Order: sequence, then C-alpha cells, then structure tokens
Amino acid sequence: QVQLVESGGGLVQAGGSLTLSCAASGSIFSINMGWYRQAPGKEREFVARISTDGRTIYADFVKGRFTISRDNAKITVYLQMNSLEPEDTAVYYCNAATWPTSSWGQGTQVTVSS
Repeated sequence: QVQLVESGGGLVQAGGSLTLSCAASGSIFSINMGWYRQAPGKEREFVARISTDGRTIYADFVKGRFTISRDNAKITVYLQMNSLEPEDTAVYYCNAATWPTSSWGQGTQVTVSS
C-alpha cells in the first residue's frame, strides 16, 4: 500500500474552479489512481480514474467539467474541477488501486456555494 495525502479543497462559488492534489508516499507508476467523493448523508461515489498508461474514465455527472491527470515523477495525481456546482459539495478522496486492498487518503473538503 501507499500513503495518500489530498490537498486543494476549499470553499468556492458556483461556476468556480479548484484543483485537488493527491501526493503519494511511494511510486505510483504501476498503479491505477482515482478520485471518489462523499456528500453528507450519501455513499461514497466514483468520480474519475486514470490508468497507468494515462487512459481516463469519468462519472457521468462530471460532464466534461473535471480532468484527472498524473505526474509519476512527482508521484502526484490531480483533479482539475471547473464549472463547479453546489451539488459537487463533498469530501473528495484519492484512491490507489493497490493490492490486496485499495489505499485511501484522508479526504479534502470541497464546498460550493450558490
């Protein structure tokens, strides 16, 4: 497993942008990485994933607003979020598809005001 630390969350107005970062403690070169989120009273849900070869997958609700990227040299994964909506308010978690169990960060709060 790897240790993951998210940062970059905060309070932003609707329509604004934020970039989340996920710093890993070890190499992520061979690990698929992802972002999830959990809103109050709701289950954690998938947001985006980037594979080791750079292919990306997004949840439908992203609608082209978010971009996931990775910098293996800096062992960091990013989530660029544009056109934020109040419905995007949640704690955002970084995930590493390590074996035998996934690794999770502690989360970073994103609050979007209307």
